Amino acid sequence: MKHRILILAGLALICAACNRADHIGRPPGMSPPQSTPEFIAMTEPELDLPKGPQRPASAASLWSGERNSLVRDRRAASRGDIMTVVIEIDDRAEISNSSKRSRSAADEVTIPSFAGLPQRLDRKLPEGASAASLVEADASSSYKGSGKISRRDKLTLRVAATVIDRLPNGTLHIQGSQEVRVNFEMRELTVSGFVRPEDIMRSNEISYDRIAGARISYGGRGQISDVQQPRYGQQIADVLLPY
Repeated sequence: MKHRILILAGLALICAACNRADHIGRPPGMSPPQSTPEFIAMTEPELDLPKGPQRPASAASLWSGERNSLVRDRRAASRGDIMTVVIEIDDRAEISNSSKRSRSAADEVTIPSFAGLPQRLDRKLPEGASAASLVEADASSSYKGSGKISRRDKLTLRVAATVIDRLPNGTLHIQGSQEVRVNFEMRELTVSGFVRPEDIMRSNEISYDRIAGARISYGGRGQISDVQQPRYGQQIADVLLPY
């Protein structure tokens, strides 16, 4: 049983190390764009639904519905279309709490005279003890706590996203990714969510705060990111150790 546990632990460490093996002595590799959902959406557009009779446009008319028309609405509207997502996050939060509590109590029970009983008991009690003062107790407690949270997040980015699906109610499901490699460090940006066609601006751009269920990720991998991360053994110890 112990050997199996050791083997499983070794396999887990080997699999975890494979994530960093692709950039040992070389820059991290980029993922092929042909394997992304955006590429699939652009190469396999949605089926065109049958439309009603339309007025035929003249060959020289500027009001044609073709893509090369000067007056055509170029905003993303169907599967495979591309739009620009503008991410300008500048959030700040400050929370400060303080609490204070104090309590004190004093109790004393004495029987100086009760039919002569305290005096008779004093003769049988040890020296220094007296039945006249039976109980005397004092208690006090105090508590004081304070906490403060100060946080600020700022991120300004622009990324192209592709419409990968159009829901039955007309809402567009978008997804975009971007990889930038500088020397031996790879920066990855991904964004996804749901947008309404009417929220897309005339410039075919949409702000991140108009994306429902937005999932924005900005991170990286490479030699610098590896150095900033604690080793796997330390991460396991942080989870298991109770102190």
